[in-house]
Amino acid sequence: MSQSDRVIAIVGPTASGKTSLSIELAKRLDGEIINGDAMQVYKELSIGTAKITEEEKEGIPHHLFDIKEPSDSFSVAEYQSTVRNCIEEIRSRGKQPIIVGGTGLYIQSVLFDFRFTEEAGDDNVRAELEKELESEGGAERLYHRLQKMDPASAEKIHPNNHRRLIRALEIIQVTGKTKNEHEQGAGEALFFDHLIVGLTLDREILYKRIDVRVDQMMEDGLLEEARGLWEKGIRNVQSVQAIGYKELYQYFEGVISLDDAIELIKKNTRHYAKRQMTYFRNKVKISWFDANSDKEKIVDEIISILKGFEEAESNK
Repeated sequence: MSQSDRVIAIVGPTASGKTSLSIELAKRLDGEIINGDAMQVYKELSIGTAKITEEEKEGIPHHLFDIKEPSDSFSVAEYQSTVRNCIEEIRSRGKQPIIVGGTGLYIQSVLFDFRFTEEAGDDNVRAELEKELESEGGAERLYHRLQKMDPASAEKIHPNNHRRLIRALEIIQVTGKTKNEHEQGAGEALFFDHLIVGLTLDREILYKRIDVRVDQMMEDGLLEEARGLWEKGIRNVQSVQAIGYKELYQYFEGVISLDDAIELIKKNTRHYAKRQMTYFRNKVKISWFDANSDKEKIVDEIISILKGFEEAESNK
């Protein structure tokens, strides 16, 4: 089948089988896969994040894995920008972009018109405002300017809160809009036409899968992977707040036993899976499939949905 005009996303809770479905779909649609998991962007976090292996990729190109050092921060705004560029690059080669993962906000931010104030930044503009602030009467002048240009923000910002004062003026100068105008309607309009496919299964079955997966991770060397990060001094950063690492860090700190850490990983993963499903069911329109169904059958149905979109558009 030729490339769809739509971006396809495969979502669902952890351990629901998204990875294997994505490979089958990519084979049929000549697709390339983009990581939709906030923690799989990090190098050295492979076992605990259930990162796809080279063997499992079956030759399908994968993007946005292992792009950050464990000590780096990574925001949803950076993800949005990076993935949108990646989608256009994949499309330029006539391939089908397929986003796969369980971080709902990240995927939603790409497909919909989400706007983040951190994007509305300019180092030169900020430097000019900071220079003016330091001049005699600068703070007062800047605050009066904000009152004229954005009275709503001025009401919320104390004149002595120079950081927020400069930020509000920076947004206006960079975007030509107030902070509220910049963010208004964010997340409602489509940015890409898309099809979101979701995998779901009975909660008890999912929880059993999660328990088995955690035990397998421990057998595969999760303890050693986490200890390696610990011994490198990777502490108090975003990456090791991921489930599987933060619990083992408690073990390394002597707060809990190893057995308790493993049980806590299972418990926290179950809670996370529940939150994922709540998010996906409440935030976006999704075509749901039973994760226990035959993968080929699911792929056939996905392709049928895509063909239905194309036929409807051609009849307009």
